Amino acid sequence: MENEVSDDAICFMGTFPPRECGIATFTKDLSDSIERKFFPYLRSKIIAMNNNGVNIYNYPSRVIYQISDTEREQYKKIAEKVNKNDSIKIVCIQHEFGIFGGEYGRYLLDFLDVVRKPVIVTFHSILPNPDKTRRKIVRAISEKVWEIVVMTQKGEEILRKDYGLLTPIRVIPHGIPTVSFESQAAMKKQLGYKDKLLLVSFGMISRGKGYEHVIESLPKVVEKYPNLMYLIVGATHPVIRKNEGESYRNFLDRRIKELGLTENVKFYNKYVELKEIIQYLKAADVYISATLTPEQITSGTLAYAMGCGRATVSTPFLYAQDMINSERGVLLGSFGKSDEFTEGILRVLGNKNFRKDVEQK
Repeated sequence: MENEVSDDAICFMGTFPPRECGIATFTKDLSDSIERKFFPYLRSKIIAMNNNGVNIYNYPSRVIYQISDTEREQYKKIAEKVNKNDSIKIVCIQHEFGIFGGEYGRYLLDFLDVVRKPVIVTFHSILPNPDKTRRKIVRAISEKVWEIVVMTQKGEEILRKDYGLLTPIRVIPHGIPTVSFESQAAMKKQLGYKDKLLLVSFGMISRGKGYEHVIESLPKVVEKYPNLMYLIVGATHPVIRKNEGESYRNFLDRRIKELGLTENVKFYNKYVELKEIIQYLKAADVYISATLTPEQITSGTLAYAMGCGRATVSTPFLYAQDMINSERGVLLGSFGKSDEFTEGILRVLGNKNFRKDVEQK
């Protein structure tokens, strides 16, 4: 019947909100999209990965199973439950090494050894030139799944060349929210930044983000544009917060004060969900991606910013190399160089026609 509701489900395995994690955000966005596009014919269910058996979360009802990453026996038990659940037709794993237990997340193999449903794995991190152990574990995962999903052609090349994988690989670009293209004015007014030139970065805060180099680039920019505001949106990553507290954020705060930028750099210290992310991106004149990790193969933050039509200044990590060219923003030549950020930001802000052309493209 046309309106018949089906119990058939895709079961996504990964972290999930309210756990604060980039993979959690991705898994929610992906499962939400499945529900919107295919309801009532297909549902999305979740196997949520928890941290260290200590943290518990108030999950929504679609989270039907939970695994504590360090409790190895749970991987097998949940796989057995999946096998007995007739509504689950396929398992889609959102893979990041750090969210599964064991060396390089090897406990995931215990789940894959037992599960009998078709499995697809999306690799969110693909490091070139892996050591022997990482290569062995990735190969073992690949041999137990039907198909692998990566988000860039470069990801497939690395898996074929550096890991020697033979499993089918499908390239599906990182999704973006459906957002109308519009000027910054309305959202700036709504957020209280009506008279500001707005630079924005967002994501879970950790030392590898490179924010200090952006901050150190700003004095020369502020000389020319005193109304400039740089917003760093996002909470400190929970693992970082557990191990070292807010030491990195405190370091950034000291640099802001030392450089006399207290009126020009602000933190929005909160784990932001999609609605707020879109608001800040719509308000941004320039999006800044300053990661210090050259081998980073995907970036949801960069994809979202470009999906909102925002000019971007970025370090040249692998995903940025694929996404940014001279018509889509400014790709810097190296990492951790404040003077390059200064030059890149001034180039975008100093040529309104260039910026508007980049936004359109």
